[in-house]
Amino acid sequence: MPKSKRDRAVTLSKTKKKGREHKENIVSSIRDAVEKYNSIYVFSFENMRNLKFKQFREQLKSTSRFFLGSNKVMQVALGRSESDEMRPGLHKVSKLLRGDSGLCLTNMPVEEAQRIFNEYEDYDYARTGSIATETVELKEGPLDQFTHEMEPFLRKQGMPVRLNKGVVELVGDFVVCEEGNPVSPEASRILRLMEMKMATFKLNLICRWSPEDFEMYQEGLQGSDIESS
Repeated sequence: MPKSKRDRAVTLSKTKKKGREHKENIVSSIRDAVEKYNSIYVFSFENMRNLKFKQFREQLKSTSRFFLGSNKVMQVALGRSESDEMRPGLHKVSKLLRGDSGLCLTNMPVEEAQRIFNEYEDYDYARTGSIATETVELKEGPLDQFTHEMEPFLRKQGMPVRLNKGVVELVGDFVVCEEGNPVSPEASRILRLMEMKMATFKLNLICRWSPEDFEMYQEGLQGSDIESS
């Protein structure tokens, strides 16, 4: 009788969970970086694209160090209150690590860092669930941008299409997505086929800390908010 697959031994030696040791290493790395760099920035991000962020980080690796991950772990590294902060004022930075945010520790001049972050934008295709930035509607008639081989795929995406003498034809008006509404999986595929990039990957500076001062960048975040959070 052949041996059951359920009886096969599975080795776990190559699988490691990111536990306490991993978190302690991050805390240690952040604290080492605090001693090495002149300024610390908190930034938020929109429509994160890992590859594009890696490229951005690589461009600045000679002057800067970036940290993304658990906000709580980064908060522990900096200190969450005046009593346990690593350097004076760092608890204010810690309290601004919320949601989609990260740390940039750098030796760049302030003006250069602000310029690089403010000017950075990269466009990509909208993913499922992202919010459409415009309404895209296709009118009834031939769709010359699609080849006849794509007709079955387009039908699977819910588009009312047919082949007419080898040309893909829309038999009725079709709304791909509506501005302000989430992009469906089907709409995401259609927009990619149409080469319509609707997602903007951006990095927004929230604050800057240095041993000399602390500066807020985003409106609506006041000192009282930091202290009460």
